[in-house]
Amino acid sequence: MADTPQENFDLNNAFYLHLYYFYKYNKAAIKKNYRKLSKVFLDYNDSERPGSFLRVPQYEALEMYVFLKEFLDNKPVYQLFDDWYNSSGKFGEKAIPDRDVQADMFWELPENQYKGIFKKMKAANNGRIYPNYIFALTMGTGKTILMATCIFYEFLLANKYPKDERYIHNALVFAPDKTVLQSLRELESFDHSKVVPAEYLNAITIKFHYLEDAGVSLNTLDGSRFNIVVSNSQKIILKRKNSDQAAIDKLFSSSKEIYKKDGLGADMAALLNLGGLGDEDEPQEESELVTNQRFEKLRRLENLGIFVDEAHHAFGTKLAKDMGIQADNAQNSLRKTIDELALSLKKRGSQLVACHNYTGTPYVGRDVLPEVVYAYGLKEAIDRNYLKKVVLNGYSNTKELEFLDISITDFLKQTAGKRPEGMLPKMAIFGTTIEEVQEEIRPAVEAVLAKHGISADKILVNVGDTSITSNDDIRAFNGLDSVKSEKQFILLVNKGREGWNCRSLFSVALYRSPKSKVFVLQATMRCLRSIGDTQETGHVYLTNDNMALLEKELQANFRISTDEMQSVGKDKVAVQVRPITPIEKIKLKRIKRSFKVKEKTFVAGERLGLEGLDLSSYRVMHQRMEGLNHDEFTNRPKVVSEISYIKEPMEFSEYNLTAEISRYLNMPCLQINKIIKSTDEGFEGILKLVNQFNEVLYDHIIPRLFALLYDIESEQEEQEYEVALVKEPPLSPGYYEMRAAKEMVVGVTEPSVEKYIDNTFHLDNYCFDSVPERDFFWHILHSGKVDKIWFTGMLTHGQSEFYIQYVDPDTHRVRSYYPDFLIRNRSGSLVMVEIKGENMIDHPTVKAKQEYAEMIAKASDIEMSYIMIPGMQAKDGTFDRGFLN
Repeated sequence: MADTPQENFDLNNAFYLHLYYFYKYNKAAIKKNYRKLSKVFLDYNDSERPGSFLRVPQYEALEMYVFLKEFLDNKPVYQLFDDWYNSSGKFGEKAIPDRDVQADMFWELPENQYKGIFKKMKAANNGRIYPNYIFALTMGTGKTILMATCIFYEFLLANKYPKDERYIHNALVFAPDKTVLQSLRELESFDHSKVVPAEYLNAITIKFHYLEDAGVSLNTLDGSRFNIVVSNSQKIILKRKNSDQAAIDKLFSSSKEIYKKDGLGADMAALLNLGGLGDEDEPQEESELVTNQRFEKLRRLENLGIFVDEAHHAFGTKLAKDMGIQADNAQNSLRKTIDELALSLKKRGSQLVACHNYTGTPYVGRDVLPEVVYAYGLKEAIDRNYLKKVVLNGYSNTKELEFLDISITDFLKQTAGKRPEGMLPKMAIFGTTIEEVQEEIRPAVEAVLAKHGISADKILVNVGDTSITSNDDIRAFNGLDSVKSEKQFILLVNKGREGWNCRSLFSVALYRSPKSKVFVLQATMRCLRSIGDTQETGHVYLTNDNMALLEKELQANFRISTDEMQSVGKDKVAVQVRPITPIEKIKLKRIKRSFKVKEKTFVAGERLGLEGLDLSSYRVMHQRMEGLNHDEFTNRPKVVSEISYIKEPMEFSEYNLTAEISRYLNMPCLQINKIIKSTDEGFEGILKLVNQFNEVLYDHIIPRLFALLYDIESEQEEQEYEVALVKEPPLSPGYYEMRAAKEMVVGVTEPSVEKYIDNTFHLDNYCFDSVPERDFFWHILHSGKVDKIWFTGMLTHGQSEFYIQYVDPDTHRVRSYYPDFLIRNRSGSLVMVEIKGENMIDHPTVKAKQEYAEMIAKASDIEMSYIMIPGMQAKDGTFDRGFLN
C-alpha cells in the first residue's frame, strides 16, 4: 500500500472492513470465548440455517454486535483500532492462538496513516464515558428488525448474567421524528419467535413505552429492567430554561425543574463543548439547563443502552452533527443529551453501556464516519435483490404539466398488469409546498388521469394539513401496502424523509427543486423497497436539475453515481430454469444412527476409580536449567518443581458440588446427593481431589457417574433411497428464477454445447457462481471421458433432493451441503466434485462437509467417491484426472 497522507486514505480500506475480516477469518477461535447463550442465539439467526429469518446484512451486523460485546468487551472504537494496529489485547497472538495467516493480508497500514486515523477516531470519541458504535445499513435492509434482535439478545444475556456490566438491562430508542417513531412500533409487533429461539421466548417480560405526545409521561419503575422506551429525541432532550414556559410544559416538567450536574462539573463542562462551540452558544449557569420528567425517569434505570435510528433523515453534515463530530449550534443537541445521561447514570452507580447508531451510510462527504463498525451499501443491497433495481428518467425544458404527463404515462406503461403480492403499484408525486400540491400538481394529475380514463379517486393527498388531509386519508395512507388499497397516485409534501416504508411504491416524480438538496436522494429511495419473489424495478422521474442534485448526493453519501446506480445488477440477468425431463434421479444410502440411553440400577458401594487417575496434565510444573551450551543440552542439570499453587481452583462444598453434578446429569439434587454418599469414595474422597484440581470433576467424575447410572446403546441403519437432482418447480410460474452474470450462464440451446448435449444438463440452463466452476465444466465435457456431468451446486434453496447433511464443527448443528458437480463415468461410477478456493480447503467446515460426503459415498451400493479440487486447478485444467474412467 502506498505511503499516502491520511486525507487520501483509501475509503475501501476503512477500519470497519479490517474489523470484519479479522472476525471472519478467526470466527471459530473467537466464538470459543462466547457464552453458550450467545452461540445459541447466533446459530438460530444464522442466515445459512434453513428457515432463518434474518437477511445476510442483518446477520453479519448481529455477528459484529456480539463480537464487540462478547470478545472486545464494549471498548471504544479508537481503542480497538489501536489494539488492532499493534496486534495487542484481544487482537494479539495469545488471544487468537490459531489465527488464520490469510488475515495478515489486511494488516498493512503505514504508520503515518495509522496516526492520522487514530487521532481522528479519538477526537470523534471526544472524551465520552461510553462506547459509540455506528451500523451503516442502507435503507430497506431491515434496520428496525436488526435493532430489535440486538435488544432481545442483550436482555436474554442480562437476565442470565445480571452482574455482567457488558449487557444492557434497559433500552432507549431515539427516532428522529414522529413518523419514524410510528414505524418503530415494529419492534413490538413483529413475531419475536423469528429471531429468538423458542426455549427463550418466555424467559423475560419486555415492557414497551412510546413517548409520542408532549403530554405523555414515562412510567418506568425506578431500578426496573427490560424496558424499551421509544421516543422522538425532542421528548427527552435537555434544553435551556424558557422563562415563558407554557402551562403544559410546567405540568410535565420534573419536580425539580433545575438540572444539577451531580458534582461532575469538569467532565460535564468538557462534554457541553462538543465540536468546539463558542461560549455564547452554551448555557452559562446550571440554572439554564432544564430537564423534563422523562429524562429524570431514565436516570433511574440501570445499565441503559441507547439505540439511535436516524437512517431516514440524516445524511451529510446533518449526520456528522448527530454523531457529534461537527459543531451543532442547536440548543436541543441529541448528542449532548446522551452525554449528559451517561454522566447522570454514572453518578447514580449505573452506566450507559453503549450507544448504537443505525444509519443509511458510513460516509460524510469525503470521509468515513470514524466509529463505523459495520456497513452494507446501496450497491450491494440492489445487487443482492434486497432492493428494487432503479431506472432514472431526467427531463429538461418541460413545463410541470408536460413533466407529469410524461411521467404518469410511462409509469402506467411500466406497471401495466402488475400486482406484486396482490398490491397495486403506487406512484409518489412530491411537491415543495402545500399550495403547489393543491393549486398545480393535483389539477395536473387529474387531467392526465382523465386522459387515460382513470378516476380521480385513485389520488391520495397527504400534506400534513388537517383541512386538506382528513383522518380517512391518513388511514388510507397507512394502509397503502395492502391488497385492498386502490389508491395509486400519492401527492406529498416532505414525506420523503420521514420513514415512509411503502413496498408497493414503484415510482417517484419530483419536478421543482426542493430547498433541501438531500431531499431528492431521500425521495428517490422511497420507491426502492423490495416486494414479491422477483426483483422489481423502481422508476424515478426528475428534471435535469434534480438529476444533478441526485448525482451529487449519491456520490457524497453512497460513493456511487447515477449511472452506477442504474447499472447495479445489470451484469446479472434473470434466468428461467426448467428441469429436463425425465428428471434425473440417483440412488443413495442414508446412514441413520440412533442412540438409546438405558437406565441402570445403581448399587451402593460402587467405585468411581479415582485412585489411579493421571493428574500430571493438571499440575503446573516449573523446569529450571542453566547455560546455553548446545553440546550439553540433553545432559545439563535440571531442577523441576511443581507450582500448582499458583492456580486458584474453586473450593466446592458438599452442597454446591451436588448442584453442579445435578446440572450436568439433569437429576434432582437430593438423588445426586444420595448417590454420591453411597459411592465408595463418598463426598470426602471426591472433594479432596476436586478441590485440588477442578478439572477432574468435568473430565472424570461426572462421566464416570453417568456410566454407573446409564448404558448407551447405539444402532446404525442404512436406508437406500432415490433422490431427484431437481424437484418439479411450482405450477405457477412453472420454472425457477435465478440471477447470474451473462457470461456465467450456459444453456442447452447454445451452439457450443450441441455436440455434448447427451453428456450433460438436467436443467435447461446452468448458472455458474464462479469462473473456476464454469471452466471445470468445459474441461470435463471436452475430455470426452464421462457419461454425464451435472452442475448441482446452483440449487441450494430446497429445489433439489441431492444434498449431504453434515454436522457443522462450529455450531454443532446439522446443516445441508450441496456439492458443486455430480459426474457419472462410463463405468457407471459416480463422483461428487467440490471446487474450492485454495485458502478454504483446510477450513474445518469444508473438512466436515468432505467427511460426511465420503461417508455417504462409501455406504453406496454403486461405486461412488468424493473429490475436492482447488479453484485455480479447476480453472486451468491442471487437476488430476484419475477420477475419470
